[in-house]
Amino acid sequence: MAAVYKTLSRSSKEDATANGVPAKKNRQRVLILSSRGITYRHRHLLNDLYALLPHSRKDAKLDTKTKLYQLNELADLYNCNNVLFFEARKGKDLYIWMSKAPNGPTLKCHLQNLHTTSELHFPGNCLRGSRPILSFDATFTSSPHLTLIKELLTHIFGVPKGARKTKPFVDHIMGFTIADGKIWIRCFEIRETIISKAESRTQPAENDAEKKEMIRTAGEKGDTKISLIEIGPRFILTPIVVLESSFGGPVIYENKEFVSPNQIRSELRLSKAGRYNQRSEQRIERKAKKGDLGLRTGKERPY
Repeated sequence: MAAVYKTLSRSSKEDATANGVPAKKNRQRVLILSSRGITYRHRHLLNDLYALLPHSRKDAKLDTKTKLYQLNELADLYNCNNVLFFEARKGKDLYIWMSKAPNGPTLKCHLQNLHTTSELHFPGNCLRGSRPILSFDATFTSSPHLTLIKELLTHIFGVPKGARKTKPFVDHIMGFTIADGKIWIRCFEIRETIISKAESRTQPAENDAEKKEMIRTAGEKGDTKISLIEIGPRFILTPIVVLESSFGGPVIYENKEFVSPNQIRSELRLSKAGRYNQRSEQRIERKAKKGDLGLRTGKERPY
């Protein structure tokens, strides 16, 4: 494994010096940390992302939730130019901050429908330290704020070539899809299986076009079929606000359609209270009606 890595790194250096112009290196490092009060599921998600991002560094929990500008100092201390911060509130809600330290911008999202790798029990697997392929939906180019979010996600989840603890393999894909104003994130393994001659003969002739797209020639070993198998984690991000600076500054974009989970829970409590008040009013009206009719208004006789 080390010999293969050295061979690939040597060839890349030779290509860079062949043109006489030094190649620009992609130096991206991500600082991953959380606030106090996260649940075990949130902690498992943090560990899953840390395992998928070999160019990241995990730090201890941050004590404060108001002075988030201190994260810029921590990123500078650990020589990181990206920050992925998990903010937990009330032990239920999880907010994710993505920032380019120290100048910004910053994206704040609300995380929903979380499923960690250990919960899904998918058969897929990928090599630890391998680099992913980032697949973005075409909707990311439809508006300026989505283009900015796409660039920020690329800097955080895109593992640069030759980064720390990386291996020269690409064996999984991270998909980013926009639906209903939310960002759906899923991770798949790229699996190649050898197709036997019997399987190739039994395939109908109508699927020849699809077969050419999914099958590539692998020399003397035969044909291999490329398939995607989900490995997790999967979750949904709802963009809330985009700030110009790192954890501060003027607001560039604000999602007007976002409703906080606190407001949703408050409306549910008010609806339950409204039903109770309605039953109480009906009980009072029934007693008053019985009194007008001369009926007994006391307690009913038990049967």
